[in-house]
Amino acid sequence: MVSTPRLVIAAPASNSGKTTVATGLMAAFAARGLAVSPHKVGPDYIDPGYHSLATGRPGRNLDAYMCGPELVAPLFAHGAAGCDLAVVEGVMGLYDGASGQGELASTAQVAKLLKAPVVLVVDASSQSRSVAALVHGFASWDPEVRIGGVILNKVASDRHEALLRDALDESGLPVLGVLRRAPQVATPSRHLGLVPVAERQSDAVDAVRAMGERVRAGCDLDALMALARTAPALADEAWEPAYAPAEGPRPVVAVAGGAAFTFAYAEHTELLTAAGAEVVVFDPLRDEKLPAGTAGLVIGGGFPEMYAPELSANEPLRRAVTELALSGAPVAAECAGLLYLARELDGKPMCGVLDATARMSERLTLGYRQAVAVSDSPLAAAGTRLRGHEFHRTVLEPGAGPVPAWGMRQPERRVEGYVQRGVHASYLHTHWAASPEVARRFVEHCRAR
Repeated sequence: MVSTPRLVIAAPASNSGKTTVATGLMAAFAARGLAVSPHKVGPDYIDPGYHSLATGRPGRNLDAYMCGPELVAPLFAHGAAGCDLAVVEGVMGLYDGASGQGELASTAQVAKLLKAPVVLVVDASSQSRSVAALVHGFASWDPEVRIGGVILNKVASDRHEALLRDALDESGLPVLGVLRRAPQVATPSRHLGLVPVAERQSDAVDAVRAMGERVRAGCDLDALMALARTAPALADEAWEPAYAPAEGPRPVVAVAGGAAFTFAYAEHTELLTAAGAEVVVFDPLRDEKLPAGTAGLVIGGGFPEMYAPELSANEPLRRAVTELALSGAPVAAECAGLLYLARELDGKPMCGVLDATARMSERLTLGYRQAVAVSDSPLAAAGTRLRGHEFHRTVLEPGAGPVPAWGMRQPERRVEGYVQRGVHASYLHTHWAASPEVARRFVEHCRAR
């Protein structure tokens, strides 16, 4: 049984202030000495970095599309074990989910799966009495979604606050917080969303601290905690990465990190470790060698386009990566990793493992994908079906090698990515908790080297 008190922070639409409120709540409750478990609905990698900074715990994603609805509560229980409170930041608007698939992967679906009360964050900057109609509509749309209160964001003045409170008195939902406009806690954005924590360092620490102070001053933390405690116990067993690996030495799996490669799900490292690997993180911007004894390489997502000159200038590491890949060692590359393995990125030489060039584009490629492995690789056997997510503003030419990595089923049928020697490189982000055999297969190939 999972009895962790919990809240889901949702909003009527994107850009209402969910990240500020959710991160601020995490920081404010952590400052009270509580162990706070941070979670994010959907595939986003960036917000969990701020959550982790606020709580000192790994930010974890709850994605009902990539992992399936049946894993949402177990993954939540895994992350929330031993914590005093869990805060779940929603995605987009409360009822927005996977395109054309009803409530799937929406914040509302996750709230129902977790039996968690919802706090609705409303951008009140351009309304007064209409806020009551808006809140009433969201609260009554799905009777299985329990909205327990409202936090009003971007409130202009005392007079504006009074008008909003008077209107909401008729809705029956309590106002649990009021936040005034405060640009000093805004976090900078660029082409794929917020700038990741790893790139901002002390600025990110200051921003999270400011969010916590703002929320502590404007929200009723005691009332919010009381609401969180109304969540009933969950009967779901916690997900575990446990696996009995083959006996023998633990192969070293090098995982790219640092400012250029910030996109990673915490469960991936846990699964690799459980499968018998010794996981060692390295920074392609700074390290000139791969970790000693590297038997396999994982290069996840991030922003290599922002660091192309620096990545290119680190020639010793590029050579080491190329030599490892050409030796047939297992290499798993997602999105940013795909670009790093190409011949060049925006005219800057990269590793040259793949006979392809990459460049920035004005077009955003975004969405969930259904994929099937086209051929055998250290990552997946031919025919393996996975669900994933694409999110980039770059173009790779050609987009698929002689042996593609994946066949895609939506939004259109196509092949994508590269499989050659031990390399599996693709734009597709996947969540290995849904298919733990991926990590096991990868480590087994590393061990066989």
